Amino acid sequence: MTNPLLDTWTGPFGLPPFETIEDSHFGPALEAALAEDLAEVEAVANSPEAPSFTNTIEGLLRCGATLDRVTGVFFNLAGSDSTPAREALMREFSPKLAAHASAIYGNRALFDRIRQLWQARETLELTPEQARVLMLVHRNFIRAGAALQGAEADRMKAIKERLAVLGTSFTQNLLADERDWSLPLSEADLDGLPGFVVEAARAAGRDRGAEGPVLTLSRSLIVPFLQFSPRCDLRELAYKAWVARGAGGGETDNRAIAAEILKLRQERAQLLGYQDFASYKLETEMAGTPDKVRELLMAVWEPAKARAEADAKVLEAMMHADGLNADLAPWDWRYYAEKRRKAEHDLDEAALKPYLSLDRMIAAAFDCAYRLFGLSFTPLDVPLYHPDARAWEVTRNGDHVAVFIGDYFARGSKRSGAWCSAMRMQSKFPEVQRPVVVNVCNFAKGDPALLSYDDARTLFHEFGHALHQMLSDVTYDMVAGTSVARDFVELPSQLFEHWLEVPQVLRAFATHVETGAAMPQEMLDKVLKAANFDQGFATVEYVASALVDLAFHEGAAPEDPMARQAEVLSGLGMPAAIGMRHATPHFAHVFAGDGYSSGYYSYMWSEVMDADAFAAFEEAGGAFDPEMAEKLEKHILSAGGSQEAEALYLAFRGRMPGVDALLKGRGLAA
Repeated sequence: MTNPLLDTWTGPFGLPPFETIEDSHFGPALEAALAEDLAEVEAVANSPEAPSFTNTIEGLLRCGATLDRVTGVFFNLAGSDSTPAREALMREFSPKLAAHASAIYGNRALFDRIRQLWQARETLELTPEQARVLMLVHRNFIRAGAALQGAEADRMKAIKERLAVLGTSFTQNLLADERDWSLPLSEADLDGLPGFVVEAARAAGRDRGAEGPVLTLSRSLIVPFLQFSPRCDLRELAYKAWVARGAGGGETDNRAIAAEILKLRQERAQLLGYQDFASYKLETEMAGTPDKVRELLMAVWEPAKARAEADAKVLEAMMHADGLNADLAPWDWRYYAEKRRKAEHDLDEAALKPYLSLDRMIAAAFDCAYRLFGLSFTPLDVPLYHPDARAWEVTRNGDHVAVFIGDYFARGSKRSGAWCSAMRMQSKFPEVQRPVVVNVCNFAKGDPALLSYDDARTLFHEFGHALHQMLSDVTYDMVAGTSVARDFVELPSQLFEHWLEVPQVLRAFATHVETGAAMPQEMLDKVLKAANFDQGFATVEYVASALVDLAFHEGAAPEDPMARQAEVLSGLGMPAAIGMRHATPHFAHVFAGDGYSSGYYSYMWSEVMDADAFAAFEEAGGAFDPEMAEKLEKHILSAGGSQEAEALYLAFRGRMPGVDALLKGRGLAA
């Protein structure tokens, strides 16, 4: 019996044969792919030829093609459509994959060849991209512990394997808490909720097999419930369940896992000669040091906190006017902020959402991509991994560019949040391959599906990441697309959000789902005027999370992360009615893996640049200025990680920005 994961994929565009892949195929395929990769690496390491860029660096980059294909499918499915079998495989293979990476980075013969090339780099006559790849390969080996020997090397290997197990457990615990909690809602509980929230609750009930509507911990359902439910008791119950994810005691409690992760990261950094994990992690980012990160975050914190405290007084007065004489609580903020938005801006989200259907917002993103970069999107009728997913072929002037897959609806088998990933990266070596890019979101399902303005912004954000992948034009996939510094990777995504606020885009695509009528000019003006509404709240909840993340990884690892979190928030004077966007037990950005550890600040670092980058379009003649679009593609979207991030931005803009553009963009400037 053949394994479709190991066969040659002969379907359209070389897409995975999802219709024939079963969970039982993943285990054998992963084992075979790991063995094949290791044999290929050994052949490179033990080559009798003298080291050269071709036989060593390119040789190494040729390795693992089967492993890349299998893991590209598996990890996409594990995050977007988990099953008990896939969760068991994650637990089994996370330490195996960590051990596999350690075996490669610990291969002394291979590292000796790489080190020889690095020492002779000035004589190798490499292209700029090849020189960059050599630097990155050498640096990756050093930072992975390739220079360690004996007991230290063994300990590094053990730490990595344990971290892989813990990160998987953290993720699966969070998914279990989100999947297992629901609150049945009676018809009386639905009073006061707009139709789109009621329909989302009914859809969630059907998805869970319940007899009636239910409230779940999906952000796309619980946030509008907190915005619109007049029932303070239900809001409190829902909010407390939402923030208790990963902290409910029992098998899915993440607090001890977080503490162990932080200790192991600290030990790992010290084995490599760094004072702490933050110093290690930030060394290769644009920020460079913890002090630079804190400087930015605190420059934003003070004006954001002042705005939030002023807003809290207004909201509390509104609450008192309703006859509730308690202090404003976190479960009250969104409800009274929504009432205030309606009063001050005459903007009712329930009236706005019919103009923001999912299909029209997808069309808007596609149209912007066409006007900026000449990309066209044609629907594909191909087998995918879930009925909710859909695919398009992306072309330019008739030439194939990529396959784009959108998986937009929340479901119990999908982890929370929104993300962009690639089942296949762009490259020209060892052969030309075009990317297969996936956007995953968690929007409430409806017929038709209607988005909030924040949902629409999320769609544009993730599509910005997708453009970074699709327009990549490099030789080696290790520097393709989003393979850039963590605090640079959010620039294309956050920059693309700006096109949602371009009036001509909204006029053309924000059309009523039933009548097809364009959004009235009066409503459009209100939407744009209210774009910065409640930014004190949004900025405070984000920056608090980023500062806690930074504090966790500076100095000695905390014995009790929850106590350290409380200490940081107290020192900041955190407003009592605002919670962290991601409290420690469900801070998946930081604890599901190393990706955003000591790096949650990255969104704000990139925001400094995205505000400045969009200003470049406005200065040049408008949001669709062709010369600026060409520069954006040439210097940022197509370049991937082929140069240092700062060099790429300087090539695009000619200078680095300051924090003023960010504060102005958020409406927080003095």
